[in-house]
Amino acid sequence: MPDCEHPIATVQTGRVPSDVTATTTSPLCTKRIALVGAFGLVGREALGILEGRGVPLDNVRAFGSLRSAGTQLPYAGDELTIVETDEQSFEGCDIVLFCSDDKTARSFAPIAVDHGARVVDNSSAFRLTPDVPLVVPEVNGEQLDSGPSVVANPNCSTIILLMAIEPFRRAFGVSSAVVSTYQAASGAGRTALEELRSQTADVLSGRRPEPTAFPVTCAFNVFPHESPVDVGTGLSVEESKIIAEARKILAMPQLDIAPTCIRVPVERCHSQSVVLELERPATHGAVAEVAGAFPGVAFNADPTALITPRDIAGTDLVSISRARLSRDGRRLSLWVCGDQLRKGAALNAIQIAECLALR
Repeated sequence: MPDCEHPIATVQTGRVPSDVTATTTSPLCTKRIALVGAFGLVGREALGILEGRGVPLDNVRAFGSLRSAGTQLPYAGDELTIVETDEQSFEGCDIVLFCSDDKTARSFAPIAVDHGARVVDNSSAFRLTPDVPLVVPEVNGEQLDSGPSVVANPNCSTIILLMAIEPFRRAFGVSSAVVSTYQAASGAGRTALEELRSQTADVLSGRRPEPTAFPVTCAFNVFPHESPVDVGTGLSVEESKIIAEARKILAMPQLDIAPTCIRVPVERCHSQSVVLELERPATHGAVAEVAGAFPGVAFNADPTALITPRDIAGTDLVSISRARLSRDGRRLSLWVCGDQLRKGAALNAIQIAECLALR
C-alpha cells in the first residue's frame, strides 16, 4: 500500500459501521479539482466524498453534458452549478476526475492533460491502454509513484474482487479464482435504479413491468449481466473486463480467473461469491489475521454472520465474511460485499487523486 493513501478504518469482527470517515486532512484540499459527469450517480458520490474530506467549494468545479448544465448540486452548505464541458473547462485545474462515459473521457482527457492537469478516469476508455496505470491503491499503488498524467479507475466489480483477493495473494499466493457477482441495479446508472424502483411498484400493484434500461424485468428477478456476449468465448463484456483488468493490475497475465456476472434486484452494493485456489495452505487463524490487517477491508470471522448489501451500502469498506477452507487448506471460499458507487468507483478514484496530489 502506498504511503499516500488516505486512511480508512479496518474492522476485524462484527458488522461494518456506517459512519467510517477519514481521519486526516486530504491533500486534495489545496488542489483545484474539476469533476466531469457531476450529475450521474458516481459523480454525485464523488462530490459527497470530496465534501466529506473537507475540500472547499471554491476548489471544485462541476461539469457535465448540455442536458445537465445549469443543474445545481448541494455542496458544503452551498451549491455547485454544473457547466457544460468544453475545451476551456480545465484551465487552472490541478486534477480532473472523469465520472463520465468513454466517449467524453476520450475527447476531453487529452485536453485536460494539455492544460497541465492530472486525470483520473472512471470509464473504461483507458483501462487497457498499455502505458496508462490501472490502479487500486491498496493493491498496486506503487504505479502512482511516477506521477502519471492519466490514471484509469478499474471496473467496480474488479476493484471489489481484488480488494478481497489481495490479502490472500500476498500471504499464500493465488493460482486461480472463480467469482460469481451479484450486481446492484445502480451499477447500470440512475435510469436503471429508477427502473428497479418503478418495476417493483408495478409488480406489487399487479401491473406488467416494461423493461427499458435492462433487457428483461429487473424487479423480483435475476439474470446474467446485460452487457454484450462474445459468441466465441461466451463471456459478457463485464466478465471480460474482470479478467483483463485483474491480470493487468496484479501483473499476472496468465492468472486463471473465471467470472460469472449476474444482475440482482438490489438498489446499491455489489456482492460476490469468491473461490480461491491457494499456492500454499492456509489456516482459519491465518486467514483472519491477514484479512483483518488489510487496509480498506472489514473481515468478519463469525461463520454465521449474515453480511448483506444493506449493511455495506454507503460505507467505504469491502466486507469479507463466511471464509471457508478445504481440508487441505488450499481452497478458500469467501462472501464479499462492497459499495460499487464508493470503493468500486468514486472513492477509489479520489484515493488515486490524493496520491497524485502528493507527487
